Amino acid sequence: MTAARPIVNAHVHVPPNFSAFRDVEDLVATAVAEGVRVVGASNFHDHRIYRRFAALAEAGGLLPLFSLEFITVVDPLRSAGTRVNDPANPGRLYLCGKGVDPFREPSALATALDAGARAANRARAALMTELLAAVFAEAGLPTALDDAAIAADVAARAGVPVEWVVLQERHLAMAFQQALFAGLPPRDRSAVLERAYGAPPKASVDDAAAVQAEIRSRLMKAGCRAFVDETAMSFADGYRLVLEWGGIPCYPTLADGATPVCPFEDGPAELAGRLAELGLRAAELIPGRNDSDVAAAYVRTFRAAGLIVTAGTEHNTPDRIPLEPLTRGGVHLPDDVLAILYEGACVVAGHQAEVAAGRPGFVDEDGRPGPGDHEAWIGRFAAIGAAAIERRNVLA
Repeated sequence: MTAARPIVNAHVHVPPNFSAFRDVEDLVATAVAEGVRVVGASNFHDHRIYRRFAALAEAGGLLPLFSLEFITVVDPLRSAGTRVNDPANPGRLYLCGKGVDPFREPSALATALDAGARAANRARAALMTELLAAVFAEAGLPTALDDAAIAADVAARAGVPVEWVVLQERHLAMAFQQALFAGLPPRDRSAVLERAYGAPPKASVDDAAAVQAEIRSRLMKAGCRAFVDETAMSFADGYRLVLEWGGIPCYPTLADGATPVCPFEDGPAELAGRLAELGLRAAELIPGRNDSDVAAAYVRTFRAAGLIVTAGTEHNTPDRIPLEPLTRGGVHLPDDVLAILYEGACVVAGHQAEVAAGRPGFVDEDGRPGPGDHEAWIGRFAAIGAAAIERRNVLA
């Protein structure tokens, strides 16, 4: 961090989403200890935890950003077999909503879209849990696990009502890993996993996080014994849902986080053009999965094309990596790239503040930026957001 540019992180998953953090108190305390001044929560499907996050962030001198994340599908790209930002599923597009107003009364359309997404996720989690339980019972590890029991455990650990929990694959993998570790000594775990996988495990049977990851990759992905396909909403519905919550539709960029790079993302300039065709005015990277030069090239190209750009860490695995967004291998991004990412966070903060106050945001209700000079429009919201961050820094 420099005196003029605090550390910012625009994308972190917080409990009860699967997270490296125990609860939001843990996240805020960690951010304060690491000198981070802006933290953006970006949860799937449910954001009722954001009120608690906001209060804790304010008490800790942090500026909270509020975001949403969805899995959507672009039908023409799926039909063409084009991989977007999900390497395993053609046409599937992860979409974020930046600077939403999570405390507004939801519209009827937002309520309906949210309810549909949650119902589909709940049904998938229930069936996947049932399949996993059958696989492990057959392999010699009977459990009493079902989706309700797992959700209750997640809620208890996060200190939230169970109704706030949206189960993800990682929650299920962790529950069965914990059952394995609790029920068997290390010498017996390998045999159970080999029977479950149909081949010897590759992860160390003493490494909880590694076993969780292998349960997902070898039992829960396409073609595996406990796979259940996701029912993704259409890209149009996801885009609309972001706007209904007052946010900025934003594209999470995978880039060289996939090998090879997904065809939709191949070439920063080409991707910037495709995002413009989809009506997206913002993009984001999780630099920890990118080489520094690759991340820098995408950020610079996006910004030159008129997009705002943010960065985060996700923290959606058990690994307690730093909150400062670093590239692969812990390498810092160049200063000019950090300036672009800080500007993007400021625009989101400015948009969030203006929309919450009932004034026009960076994009309107149809996702279009304001009239006139686009760079001046970006500058206007960046200045509003920078002032809000500076006020928090003074209070801290």
